[in-house]
Amino acid sequence: MTEIKNKHDPTGDFLSRLFRTEDISRFIENNAFQMELPEFHVYITDFCKTSGKVPEQVILQASIERTYGHQLFNGTRKPSRDKVIQLAFGLELDVDGTQKLLLIAGKSALYPKIKRDAAIIFCLVNHKNVDETQSVLHSLGLTLLGGR
Repeated sequence: MTEIKNKHDPTGDFLSRLFRTEDISRFIENNAFQMELPEFHVYITDFCKTSGKVPEQVILQASIERTYGHQLFNGTRKPSRDKVIQLAFGLELDVDGTQKLLLIAGKSALYPKIKRDAAIIFCLVNHKNVDETQSVLHSLGLTLLGGR
């Protein structure tokens, strides 16, 4: 059984192959290229390039302070979980895209059994912007993004 798949191996298939492997060292060696996450700033910069978005506009739409936002894009700052979520709104990501962005940033995924996360997921699904999301969080008595 071969353990090498193409770079776009869906996670489910990859996980299934991991479950079936008899040699974890060999599996990791043969699949190392699929197990590397890009650096956060590289990912968001590349995402902007491929989607035609301008970082300055993403930062503005994310309601992130301009200088801090540029530091996130150039890699001199590491974002908090809330800043990653705000960037997801600025990048106009869906739930799956937001979960991937959180993963790449090394932050915990949105979990629907947590009230605040459920509200954020609701806002993503309903294409609300960051300001509308803040209003939803406020109306529910939940902590605003960025702790505001």
